[in-house]
Amino acid sequence: MRVSRAQFAQNREKIIDAASELFLDKGFSAIGVAEVMKAAGFTHGGFYGHFDSKEQLAYETSRHLFHKTEQNWKQIINDHPEAPLEALFDFYLSSANLSGLSGPCALSSLSQELGRQSAEIRSALAGDIQALSTIIAELIPAADEVTRGRRALAAVTAMIGSISLARATDDPALAEAILSATKANLLNSINAVT
Repeated sequence: MRVSRAQFAQNREKIIDAASELFLDKGFSAIGVAEVMKAAGFTHGGFYGHFDSKEQLAYETSRHLFHKTEQNWKQIINDHPEAPLEALFDFYLSSANLSGLSGPCALSSLSQELGRQSAEIRSALAGDIQALSTIIAELIPAADEVTRGRRALAAVTAMIGSISLARATDDPALAEAILSATKANLLNSINAVT
């Protein structure tokens, strides 16, 4: 039985949503197509009507997750016009983000695996890092564009790295200290005059 274009698009979205959850939880390599399709509520055979390969699904899912992260950051900034960077750092570098309660970030959750994926996925990652850096750079009160860009890129990498390390430790106090130290350091360096 043929499905409408609208239903086809909804089914594809359900597959990407299911893959997003599974990939964030277990990584790309630990999840197979059959598991994704089962989680989405479809049979394994239906996969190839939507995607040519698992690699294409990984790419589409990565793009979906990266876009979601970018939209989350923009929403936080828009909701806190009086102190947008502080709000973003508070949100991202929080204990809720350690457990994924605030919506796991694909960059911190999948950073190790993303480096081993296709050139297409790594290119998408590079684009997302640039997009997130641009979001931050627009809020930095530095005098010139080069300084803002450098500080923004350092902020993005510090944020992702600190969440990754804090999640990796089994010591809650150390995890909180990592997040707190990163947040304080970012605020100091972002607001530095030179």
